[in-house]
Amino acid sequence: MKTIQKSIMLLFFLTLFQIFPSLAGNEVEHFLGRWALHFEEGMGWLEVRQEKGYLDADLLWIGGSVTPVANVFISEGKLLVTRTSTSDFDQGDGKMRTHILTSTLELEGKGDQLIGKMTEPKKEGVGATIYYIHANRIPPIPAAPDLTKVKFGQPIKLLGNDLTGWRLLEQDAVNGWKVEKGELVNNPEQKEGTPHIHYGNLRTDAEFEDFNLTLKVNVPEGSNSGVYLRGIYEVQVVDSYGKSLDSHNMGALYSRITPSEAAEKKAGNWQEMDITLCDRHLTVILNGKKIIDNQPMEGATGGAMTSNEFIPGPIYLQGDHGKVNYKDIVITPIVR
Repeated sequence: MKTIQKSIMLLFFLTLFQIFPSLAGNEVEHFLGRWALHFEEGMGWLEVRQEKGYLDADLLWIGGSVTPVANVFISEGKLLVTRTSTSDFDQGDGKMRTHILTSTLELEGKGDQLIGKMTEPKKEGVGATIYYIHANRIPPIPAAPDLTKVKFGQPIKLLGNDLTGWRLLEQDAVNGWKVEKGELVNNPEQKEGTPHIHYGNLRTDAEFEDFNLTLKVNVPEGSNSGVYLRGIYEVQVVDSYGKSLDSHNMGALYSRITPSEAAEKKAGNWQEMDITLCDRHLTVILNGKKIIDNQPMEGATGGAMTSNEFIPGPIYLQGDHGKVNYKDIVITPIVR
């Protein structure tokens, strides 16, 4: 009898050994890929990859850059992703205490839809902010379009003698924008000794799909702005003259695509941008030099209005970072 029981148990464990790796493999495959994260307070983006012997992931959370996560793992049918930040506390006598704050993203679901939440602990140690999330799998990026065969419609001038056709993106922000002598001027002035003023970003009333956009921009020394395409993808506008190539420099797709060469001018000079967005591919010509050549875009950038890459959206100009002037803004839609 004992021999029979041992045989049955052995068969049971052998069966589990054969089944579990298959189940685990399917479970991992279910979460691999790129995901658009949607929640009321902002947007996010996640890519989960199977590396050699471990899972890895990159995360974009509301603003800033796409960064590697602290950890990613799957347990009991859930995908768990952690990101960390630090908080310093003054203990007196010149001593500091640093806490590592761990935020946890939990997602579960089937097919191309996931639901879950992000839990961010309060730095004081009591309570947490919880964001309730639904996620959509982002379809594969199509092949690069042949831009020589793309048909364009009629050019549309986006800038006139005033702010007609434009409005602030944030209703509660202060407007630092105005039009002077055909130039769109932003001056987010802060007064020393007074509370920080939150200046607004500026968006077009009109929304667009794919297009070519041309403009001229003048960035003062040390200043920073950005041109958001469809309110989703930021082409960086910044004083980066003389700096090493980086995905945060002038003309880059912010934190995603590094320019192939440095084509920016010194601060205070007018610079020309020629930008084409087509089939989730980006081309940027800066001051006559092609620095991004029909390259695929893997997802939204920090500060995007939405992580949904498949809806029309406005042009929006970042106005809460520093002084900047724009002029001769013309968009030419692509005709399907």
